[in-house]
Amino acid sequence: MIKSRIMRAFLLIFLTASSVIAQKITIEFDQTVDFSKYRTFAIRDGQLNSKNPALNSELVKKQIDAEIVRHLSARGLQMVAGQTDLNVRYRLGSARKVELEQYPAGWRGWGTRVVRVPYTEGTLVIDLRDASVHALVWRAIASEEKSDAGKIESKLDSMVRKSFEKYPPKPK
Repeated sequence: MIKSRIMRAFLLIFLTASSVIAQKITIEFDQTVDFSKYRTFAIRDGQLNSKNPALNSELVKKQIDAEIVRHLSARGLQMVAGQTDLNVRYRLGSARKVELEQYPAGWRGWGTRVVRVPYTEGTLVIDLRDASVHALVWRAIASEEKSDAGKIESKLDSMVRKSFEKYPPKPK
């Protein structure tokens, strides 16, 4: 009976901890800029800063490039090779982290057991820079926490999609 209570408590804590791990999107932009003037863009620089081979490959870079082109094109911008209104730069990185979880243990649940839960946090930063003044005008920071870096790769499309859901920004 005590073992079943402990197992239920552990299962509840595990499910709660795994549901907390989710995507976070932060958008920053220059409120003085009229985003309706931007019509063209080009991806000028994409950097992959991960030690994990699943996130540090040419295929991942192509996937991110394609998603950025798809979502900006859907917003009415056109990708061009020469002079542009916006230059796109992005960086993808990952870091291993550990979270400590506590749950009741011991005789009649008196006491606490601490478990280390490792996970990987992947962060994608997308910058849109005004090409005429060489200034940052819009930034999206998308972070995803998963049990391993390989699972972050499968979430890159939603990280880009959710980032561009708020483009162009609405002035406050």
